Amino acid sequence: MNTLPSLHQVAPGVHMWSPGVHNAWGFANCGLVTSGTDALVIDTPYTPALTRVFLDAARQAAPGAGFDTVVATHGNGDHTWGLQCLPGADVIATRGTLDHLCHEPTPQQLRALAENTDPGTPLGWYFREHFGIFDFAGIQVVPPTRTFEGRLDLTVGDIPVELHEVGPAHTAGDLVVHLPEQRVVFAGDIVFNGDHPSHWAGPLEAVSTACERILALDPEWIVPGHGPLLDPAGLRAHIDYLDDLADHALLLHGQGKTPVEAAEILLAEDRYPGLGLPERLAITLAAEWRHLDRDTSAPDLVAVTEAASHIAWRRSQAVSAAQ
Repeated sequence: MNTLPSLHQVAPGVHMWSPGVHNAWGFANCGLVTSGTDALVIDTPYTPALTRVFLDAARQAAPGAGFDTVVATHGNGDHTWGLQCLPGADVIATRGTLDHLCHEPTPQQLRALAENTDPGTPLGWYFREHFGIFDFAGIQVVPPTRTFEGRLDLTVGDIPVELHEVGPAHTAGDLVVHLPEQRVVFAGDIVFNGDHPSHWAGPLEAVSTACERILALDPEWIVPGHGPLLDPAGLRAHIDYLDDLADHALLLHGQGKTPVEAAEILLAEDRYPGLGLPERLAITLAAEWRHLDRDTSAPDLVAVTEAASHIAWRRSQAVSAAQ
């Protein structure tokens, strides 16, 4: 069920912004850490319009605070394309994020895919369905101003903040934000809650290991990149999903199946009921196949999304035929 965007307190000085939209691409959670007149923004929404909604709520929660430091958990546009709304901000990311930005479609390319492709094809239909609702016009991609490897410690007022590099996993350059005193971790897209993830780098073992590292930080709450807040038991359930999917990927790869064929088999079995966007299995499995095949070439993010669109197209047609 979709709700209005909201900013709510997770712990003293720590807020999670939820866009209120589920079972959809592009609607990512963001974070705000405040202490006195100091503030740290964690990720930004997909578009300037969504980012202004987030920042309006953030300024009400932290009146007088400066918003001059941003942590980007990774390089996907739905976590970074609002950065232009914070001109002059210090944008911190991992060095690996720069590698991912070389492969990420630009806002202009995504707009073209949503507007200029044939809506009678799976790709054109899918991009209109999931990305046509966003206004990508005029977006300028803002690169990090500061990068690091391993770990970087910050302070926001009197709040200690730890940035831990955990990629490559979801992308080439993931990090998580740990607030040890508040016992909160902002996990970025290492963690999805409620939908199938779409992991671009992988392998699944690396994503699962990153989740285990989050648990080792002993958080009380985990803010996923998408979906509702999680407790450690919820994160453990997500790890079980990742490990089960990795086991089946190894088996189906050994049987000579393609990522799309493997995704179709798992969906026909209804192996992961209740998770939204099931076609995204094809994206995550494509990354897994690359590792199993020892393929070190650059991934084609649009091509794997097109493969997912064919699954969604067939499932949509099957539902229509049954009605």
